[in-house]
Amino acid sequence: MFGAVQLGLFAAVVVLCPYGYGSGTSFISSPSGSLPQSSFIINLYSCFTLLHQVAFNFQELNNNSVSDSKSGSWKWVESENDVNCDLQKLTKNDASDLLNGSWVVVAGDSQARLMVVSLLELLLGENKMEIIRGDLFQRHSDYNIFVDEIGMKLDFMWAPYVSNLTDLVLGFQGKTSYPDVFVMGAGLWDMLHVNNASDYGVSLKSLKDSVVLLLPVSANDDSNVVVPVRLPNLFWLGIPKLISSMLNTDEKKEKMSGVMWQAYNDELYRSNLLQQSGSPLFLLDVHSLSSNCGARCTADGMHYHGAVYETVVHIMLNGLLIESNQKL
Repeated sequence: MFGAVQLGLFAAVVVLCPYGYGSGTSFISSPSGSLPQSSFIINLYSCFTLLHQVAFNFQELNNNSVSDSKSGSWKWVESENDVNCDLQKLTKNDASDLLNGSWVVVAGDSQARLMVVSLLELLLGENKMEIIRGDLFQRHSDYNIFVDEIGMKLDFMWAPYVSNLTDLVLGFQGKTSYPDVFVMGAGLWDMLHVNNASDYGVSLKSLKDSVVLLLPVSANDDSNVVVPVRLPNLFWLGIPKLISSMLNTDEKKEKMSGVMWQAYNDELYRSNLLQQSGSPLFLLDVHSLSSNCGARCTADGMHYHGAVYETVVHIMLNGLLIESNQKL
């Protein structure tokens, strides 16, 4: 419909201004708002709803270890009723063009770290990724890398609790530059070590309030001229499907049940943190993807085959492409 890669990569100049300078908007929360009323815009909005319609190739998955990420092991499900969104797996070159000169921050727990692995595998290739894998997987630590070839800065921030994410967001307030892409998500540690869905909901609402404060519409310079402020593209990384029988401790089996996951997920939606409620965070629905992949895709009931996180990365990148075309 919109020549996804060619047009989208051109429009990425609008979405991903180098290191937070420039102007633009984040993901829209509805197909209307201040945008022109047209079937083109509505169709673009409809494409967001198709991003998580993914099928996994179990024969391909069974041929690889759980930690491997292979592009042939999943695909988007096509339907004759779908609008022509031209969803596609980006090549290394296309992904590099899209993220060229950008600042990407991913903050959260081990799920966020696994997403970073898939993103860097795409941008660097498996050989270069193996060189840095040990540094990236140092226990409970941050990780930073600058990809010289495309001038991209990537920061992984270890933030296993929502309060950690709130502190991180508050740290950006008052600064002149923000990340171009900001992915965040937490819940597994809270579920295991706190195990109180109501408290989790309170923390999410506090995070939502902090995110809203981070996103001014405009700002005044010394000459009292209103100047646009570029908004980051924000994503929420959901909690995966938890398979209690496969979890590796009795405590996890007791506290990280399907019932508790549902309670935590209900609090996520009550918090109005997600785009569906008018907030700018677009849900990367790891639970839906991991449920689709199933028990054969996990060795411990919590961390999944690399194909799941590879899918998350391509959903995010295609979301950026769709957003780019909404701005043109």
